[in-house]
This record gives sequence, structure tokens and C-alpha cells, in this order.
Amino acid sequence: MPLMESWDTLSPTLRADRAALRDYFVTAFKVLPSLKVTFGEQLIRVYGSTAVNTGYYTFSYIKDGETETLPARYSFTFVKEGENWMIVDHHSSSIPVPPR
Repeated sequence: MPLMESWDTLSPTLRADRAALRDYFVTAFKVLPSLKVTFGEQLIRVYGSTAVNTGYYTFSYIKDGETETLPARYSFTFVKEGENWMIVDHHSSSIPVPPR
């Protein structure tokens, strides 16, 4: 199985091994138990046994009794192994607010 690397919206560090990846997802949902993700438009391109998925999503969660939202953009790169598509790279970052 390919090793996945991930730059995540809610994490300041690159996650590049199984333990770090698992920790990110477990920690994110423990710290923000109300965390939800809504996917927006996306584009999927397939190049033989490699595919790239890019798009945007919005994270929402409850903080101090109020709903907070964080729009973000993402990319996933997949490699096909047998019948399975494996994520080998992921990047996610918040969408910057345009300057006034």
C-alpha cells in the first residue's frame, strides 16, 4: 500500500505515517465532536492508474454555542492498486478572505 501524506486544514503539520494520519482524524473529531463536512463542487481527472480529485468543502462545528464555518479547498491524489483506489496524497487549506 502506498504511504499517504496529508496537509490538513485543521493541522499545522504534515502527516506522513499511519499513526500520524489516524491521530489527526481521531483528534479532530474528539476536539470538535460536532464537526461536519459539506462537499461543494469537485473535479475528478483520471490518468491511467492515477486520479486527482480537487474541489472545495465547508467544515462546520459548534464553538461556545455558536455554529462556526470554515470553507476550505482540497486535493486528493489516488493510485489504483488492483481493484482499489488508494489515497497517496491529500492537501487541504482554508479559503482566504479576499482583501478589502
